[in-house]
Amino acid sequence: MTLAPVFRANGPLPGEMHVTALGTDTGASPVIFVHGSTSWGDDPEYGFAAQAPLAARFRLLLVDRRGYGGSPDAGERFAGDYLADADDIGELLGEGAHLVGHSYGAVGVMIAAARRPEAVRSLTLIEPGCYQAAADHPAVAAALRANRAAYADLPELTPEQWLRAAADSAGMPPLEATERRLRAAATVLRERVCWEAGIPLPALRAAGFPKLVVSGTWESGPEPYRERGGVPLVACARVTAERIGARHVSIPGAGHYPHVEAPERLNEVLAAFWDEAAAV
Repeated sequence: MTLAPVFRANGPLPGEMHVTALGTDTGASPVIFVHGSTSWGDDPEYGFAAQAPLAARFRLLLVDRRGYGGSPDAGERFAGDYLADADDIGELLGEGAHLVGHSYGAVGVMIAAARRPEAVRSLTLIEPGCYQAAADHPAVAAALRANRAAYADLPELTPEQWLRAAADSAGMPPLEATERRLRAAATVLRERVCWEAGIPLPALRAAGFPKLVVSGTWESGPEPYRERGGVPLVACARVTAERIGARHVSIPGAGHYPHVEAPERLNEVLAAFWDEAAAV
């Protein structure tokens, strides 16, 4: 789909975004979904394929971030990162839309929402990677220290090695190394880390649109993964919700991917939230 430029803070970027559109355009505000790392919009493994049933009632726009899926790379200025994402999301908002961002994608969504609050009908952050929003929380501060140390010692990796390492760290089998997945892994290795991104907390708190932050409860998965990933991510979500004036909801049985691990429950939460937002 092609939309006229609405807002870009960082200058022109090459090519147009690929967006998978689901549902009938009824004139109501659409819902823009922005995926996390190593994924793309309608990816069944980490993306939003399981949200397709919501298209029976809502117009869904599943974005492929730059460097992922069917979208072009961001060019020389941006390897593909949250600032490029924020520009693209700002355009996709058009005259108004609901925003949903997962993990890395939640950071670009937050920046875009702060830039164009008048066009945001609601904001949902799923397991957001916005550690700087809660950097003073002990668990988040410890995770930041660990992440920085790990990245300082990180050897040069190929996309194949990254896929294996990411799966090993979560205690999961590696994803199939398809051309699209390898391209996504290559983008991960180039893009700026989202946990160092500055988050516009005052602007988001002042914005009048409804806000929701979603976490998994992290019961499953290996203990080291829960400790290193789940504890700081849940703490970050709770603190972020408090600081931007959002509701915080936990999805039982899910870890970092509630939209994949518990899609029926999450879809119920999302539909109810959008209905509430439309009634405001």
